Amino acid sequence: MSFIAQPVVALFVSLALGHLIGKIRIGSVEIGGVCGTLFVALAIGQLGVTISPDLKNVAFALFIFALGFTAGPQFFNNIRGGWRYGILSFVEVVTVLLLLAAAILAFGLDAGTASGLFAGSATESAVLGTASEAMTRLALPAAEIERLQGNMATAYSITYLFGLVAIVVFTTQIGPLLLGINVREASAALARELGADDDTAKENGVPEIVSRGFRAGAIGGSSVGAFENSVNGVVTITQVGRGGSFDKATTDTMLEADDIVLVVGRRRAVIAISERLGAEVPMPPGANAPLVEREVVLTRQEVRGRRIRDLRRLASAELRRGVFISRIRRLGQNIPALPGTILEQGDILTLYGTEDAIARAGPELGHLLSPSAATDFVMLGLGIVAGLLLGELSLKIGALDLTLGTGGGALVSGLVFGWLHMHRPQSGAIPSEAAAFMKDFGLATFIAAVGLSVGPDAFALLKQYGLVLPVLSVLVSALPAVASLYIGHYLLRIEGPILLGAIAGQHCSTPSISALVSLAGNSIPVIGYTVTYAISNVLLPLMGPVVVAMAGLIG
Repeated sequence: MSFIAQPVVALFVSLALGHLIGKIRIGSVEIGGVCGTLFVALAIGQLGVTISPDLKNVAFALFIFALGFTAGPQFFNNIRGGWRYGILSFVEVVTVLLLLAAAILAFGLDAGTASGLFAGSATESAVLGTASEAMTRLALPAAEIERLQGNMATAYSITYLFGLVAIVVFTTQIGPLLLGINVREASAALARELGADDDTAKENGVPEIVSRGFRAGAIGGSSVGAFENSVNGVVTITQVGRGGSFDKATTDTMLEADDIVLVVGRRRAVIAISERLGAEVPMPPGANAPLVEREVVLTRQEVRGRRIRDLRRLASAELRRGVFISRIRRLGQNIPALPGTILEQGDILTLYGTEDAIARAGPELGHLLSPSAATDFVMLGLGIVAGLLLGELSLKIGALDLTLGTGGGALVSGLVFGWLHMHRPQSGAIPSEAAAFMKDFGLATFIAAVGLSVGPDAFALLKQYGLVLPVLSVLVSALPAVASLYIGHYLLRIEGPILLGAIAGQHCSTPSISALVSLAGNSIPVIGYTVTYAISNVLLPLMGPVVVAMAGLIG
């Protein structure tokens, strides 16, 4: 046992076994690697493993900065213009704090137990970091602070599973029942309203862009530009075949009835215009339509809040030729790239079309992303240092002495640096894959370190509260969701599938949105999820010190 008790060995054993346990499913819901890691770390921690507090601080700083960096573009945009959905995140925070205050008064919860209940019920692991740091600032003996942190980890491990299951069941079962909707049918109807046909509605709401060959037929004698304008630019003729050779088509290219035209567009549009052309023909061997994909981050103010279909009306005929939006990524989630989809600043758009068309259109939307996978460590280091300095600031409100701390400071710094990078993507890059690794590894390492540092006495919490914590967890998880459901439906008039997605987002619950998308049969619920997720991912961790202070005042 001496080998496994070595800090480095214990850490990586916790990560490995924890993520293996995390693959266990309760119904259709996975426990998750973070929760699994904590379970294993708590068990190994009983061997007396000593983990340096510096390791926890470094891991959490990496995680929380990366979290802010990836959320920055959407967070500021949603605060400014996404209030219709974003208000649900504030409903979550206010309701949870009120419930916690009642629980502290009723059951005498200490700061550690209350923080763990908050983090577990809201399935927001980042709260553990901000709350843990707030406890170190309390005027208490080191042994008492260690006890509170142990209670926090234990309470989190107990309540997380119940909170996770509660929100998944609510969004996929109870919520639809209360709304009186069939999620799959309602999502398909919304997809059609946004411009999807029946086929694309069944395919995660993402329309397929196709290339087909036709005889020019009845459009012979007209120019390529005249034909494309007559169909409002929904398709593009990229090449024209004549006499066995294929040439690039321009708007001035004149067509003849026997020409073979290569048409690119969304499947529905290509089918719709096919009756105006001659017979469809197989793609000839000499035809080569070099179509590529490039990502662009949306930064143009004039485009924010516009629907995809509006872009073609705003752009010139030459600018919109040969380029289509095939995918939209928002906070790491794919949302439906349908004609009626509303675009937001910070969206990552995948442009599909010819190289020269993308080169023309990309800068009109924002900044084309470099395929480079290199991380800018200058920006990373300065960003975290700036966050640490910000975390040293404090604000006294009555008896409350509030400070952002390391976690809150790094989070705010990440938000700002992420927003700046959106506007200047050529500098300060952290590729999405690298940011995802920082978040996953940083959080898992922090959670493992917390669990390993917990002493054997932490499990006394189980005897003290028994079933109280699981019951409180379900209530703290479900009641904010119920409040948001009725506010969102009756006051904000949010469509059912999107509202359920927003409730999953206010809870920062990736398993919930995954289950909901599976139930819906398309990605329509993600539209609501990304807005509330961006806001709650910032608000909830910042509440960690508030919960600690609140428990000290009223406990």
